[in-house]
Amino acid sequence: MPTVALVDDDRNILTSVSIALEAEGYRIMTYTDGASALEGFKTSPPDLAILDIKMPRMDGMELLRRLRQKTDMPIIFLTSKDEEIDELFGLKMGADDFIRKPFSQRLLVERVKAVLRRGGVKDGQPAKEVDSTKVLERGQLRMDPERHTCTWKGDPVILTVTEFLILQALATRPGVVKSRNALMDSAYDDQVYVDDRTIDSHIKRLRKKFKAADEEFDMIETLYGVGYRFKEA
Repeated sequence: MPTVALVDDDRNILTSVSIALEAEGYRIMTYTDGASALEGFKTSPPDLAILDIKMPRMDGMELLRRLRQKTDMPIIFLTSKDEEIDELFGLKMGADDFIRKPFSQRLLVERVKAVLRRGGVKDGQPAKEVDSTKVLERGQLRMDPERHTCTWKGDPVILTVTEFLILQALATRPGVVKSRNALMDSAYDDQVYVDDRTIDSHIKRLRKKFKAADEEFDMIETLYGVGYRFKEA
C-alpha cells in the first residue's frame, strides 16, 4: 500500500490525520519537524508527503526546497488562512497541492487520492506494468505516465507530478497552443485554484530542468498573451 508521511508539529493533527488515512489503507509515517522528516526520508522515502508550513527546526518551505533537489515525491501543504502568499510560493517551488486549516478529514483523504492518481498510483494500489501504448515520444522526449518517468536524449529529467502533467499536455499535441487555463485544467483538479503566475513558474522550472540536461533545449515556446506550445519536430 502507498506510504504517506505526515510532517506537523501539532500532535492532534498527526493523530487525527493518521487515523483517517489508515482507515483508507495507507501506511503512515509521522514527524514533528522538517529536519527529522528529511533524515527519515533518506532511509524510508514515502509515496507522498503532507507538510505543515510553520514548524520548528526546519519549516515546510525549506523541507520542500531540499526535497525538490533530489526527488519528485508528491507534496501537499497544510496552510493557515493567512498564508496565501506562502501557498503561491509553495506551488511555484514545486508543491502539488495545498489544503487550508481547518480542514475536514474527508477532504484531505480525497486530495491525497487525487494527487496519488496524478502520480500514477490509483485506488491505493501501485501502478500496473507499463503499457507501451501510453508512452509518449516526441523527438528526443520520452514520457512514461505509468512509471512517471521522463527522459530527454536518453537522460532522465526528474519532474514533479504537476510539471509532468503540464509537459504531457503540451507534448501530446505539438504545435498546438495551450492556454494557461487549459494547462491548469490538465495539472490541477477542480478543487485547486491557482493563478497565471503559478503556471508560468512551472514552465520556468520545466525549462530550467531540461536546460540542465541539454543547454540547447528550446522545445517549449511562449506565445505572449496566448499561452504555450511544444515545438513541432
